[in-house]
Amino acid sequence: MKRKICKTEDSKLKKFLLKNAFPLFGLGALIWFLIRVVPKPSRAAYPCMRVAAPMASSFVLWILGLSATIFSFKKMKTAYLNSSYGYVALFMVITVGAFIFTLNQGSVDSKARNSSNFEETVTPNNPIGEAKGINPGAVVWVWNPDATNENCKNKYYGSSGAPADTTDDGWFLSKNNNQIVIDSMLSDGLKKLTGKSSNYNAWDTLFTFFNQKKHGRNEGYKDGEQIFIKINATSTWGKGQSWGNISANNEHMRNDFYGIAETSPHLILSLLRQLINVCGVPQENIFVGDPMKHIYNNSFDLWNNEFPDVHYMAIEGDEGREQVVPTGNEIIYYSDKGNEMSGAVSDKIYTVMNEADYLINVPTMKAHGLAGITLFAKNHFGSHTRGSAEHLHPGLIATEENANPIRTDSSMYRVQVDLMGHERLGGNQVLFLLDALWSGSEAIDPPTKWDMEPFNGDWTSSIFLSQDMVAIESVAFDFLYTEYDGSYNIYYQQKVNYPHMKGTSDYLRQAASSDFWPDGIIYDPENDGTPISSLGVNEHWNNPIDKQYTRNLETGNGINLIFIDQTITDVQKTTNHLQPKKYTLYQNYPNPFNPSTKIKYSLSEASKVELVVYDGLGQEIQTVVNTTQNAGTYEITFNATNFTSGIYFYRLKTDYFIEVKKMILLK
Repeated sequence: MKRKICKTEDSKLKKFLLKNAFPLFGLGALIWFLIRVVPKPSRAAYPCMRVAAPMASSFVLWILGLSATIFSFKKMKTAYLNSSYGYVALFMVITVGAFIFTLNQGSVDSKARNSSNFEETVTPNNPIGEAKGINPGAVVWVWNPDATNENCKNKYYGSSGAPADTTDDGWFLSKNNNQIVIDSMLSDGLKKLTGKSSNYNAWDTLFTFFNQKKHGRNEGYKDGEQIFIKINATSTWGKGQSWGNISANNEHMRNDFYGIAETSPHLILSLLRQLINVCGVPQENIFVGDPMKHIYNNSFDLWNNEFPDVHYMAIEGDEGREQVVPTGNEIIYYSDKGNEMSGAVSDKIYTVMNEADYLINVPTMKAHGLAGITLFAKNHFGSHTRGSAEHLHPGLIATEENANPIRTDSSMYRVQVDLMGHERLGGNQVLFLLDALWSGSEAIDPPTKWDMEPFNGDWTSSIFLSQDMVAIESVAFDFLYTEYDGSYNIYYQQKVNYPHMKGTSDYLRQAASSDFWPDGIIYDPENDGTPISSLGVNEHWNNPIDKQYTRNLETGNGINLIFIDQTITDVQKTTNHLQPKKYTLYQNYPNPFNPSTKIKYSLSEASKVELVVYDGLGQEIQTVVNTTQNAGTYEITFNATNFTSGIYFYRLKTDYFIEVKKMILLK
């Protein structure tokens, strides 16, 4: 009997919640919005607030409509009792109208993101467009979980309500990034992408291929040519806005945008080391920045300490940064002629980008509340010279004013295609390098740990490289689409499925082939009468487990995803092949040690061997072995008499592998 009563009460509770879902959710959204936005109005731009705002406004309109219905009904009743039938008819019309208005507002989904707009469907292994690159359609994915600290909490402990701790813990700090591992990831990726055995030859191949295609000259990088590295620094809106509050040790900003996913300063350091130390590009010929933003001190110090003659560009040129300057003329023209872009027809860009001989775009792999995903194309929302990118939002799926997707049909004008196709932006990129070390669920979200294989609850700890802009964005879309599928996100306190917004991949199809262009639209971002041709190949993998594209399956001319799994510490593992193990690197002993320790390793075949020791900041301090060795087991003594106590790393590199281990010196 007791169980029956409980069941009845439970049923009544469910009925009550279902019946009153809209007012309960609406009231909650209104209270949350007011609590968050009234103290700080700028929070209204947060994606979570953009989701709450429509629901809260619908609730307010529902209350007003309900009040109007009750008021007019009472007036109609009074008029009837007084035999004022004209007023009866008038108030009857008002009552019915107010009642219908109230019903239209009384739905949880009335203004919030409607599930019907999250229906982006993908067809596996159906390549569109023309594959680009030395190895056409190749996308190299390098993964090594040791690149990032799995215990990173990414918290600013000095803020109100933060955990009781005295140490800040941002993902961007050197203690959470293994510079040696990140260096090796980029090194392996470059060689695999180009099929070369050395990084110097890899870069020469990239520059030569680029110059052949764009300028018709068979030569690599020439002294005097300039390279601009475009990063993604979403949160650095300038000192006058959100930057200003910097910690005593000048490591990062302190505000509500602390620790959001952005381009890793450590990946940029690896890139600078490659260009300067390996390729031989003079420091003064390299420019770095997200032009309409600032460069945080932690990034600037990391780069400038090693490469002081590189130009570090920012919207405000001070404290070692150089101020960017707009071009005198309009450079990029939007191909819809302002029809859907709210009158936005063209933009200037920065002279540093316009004059660069080569561009390397390094975005972060993230989902996005207005575009579904944000990668290479979306990163150029920071390449124009206006104060914000709001004028470009009408070219996306949703707009800034209404987070609900409204441009979800296929073959609609997509501003990303103009950015990808412009000769000074997407068309000037010698390498597409995607930072997926700390991937995030939205433009201003912190990075999240991923559940899908092979991440299994850890940070993404990956980089992607390609010469095909459409192919690498298509691969990243598949990853983001798989991971952010509506699962609960603790930062948003709700489910996140932005990559599933209908229309998200429409710009990729259009960038791949003119067959998918909207009626009346000819993409010509230079406005010179020459439409863009195919920018690359668009395809989706067969499934999230195998991650196979048509070139992997040998069934078509689409994408070739090449997987380098650095946890398999032998010759690189690809999606199709795993070669037998050819070495063993042992943990040093003793460990901790003072002042010497032994490092042991074994080789199954002859190889060139380099054993190098680095300090905790990733600086090389001693080369222990640098020679060719036969198959066998070797034990080397490392003496640290002249070094101070601390954490050190030793890296073993052969023709087949690279591996890094940690050791501790205690004196």
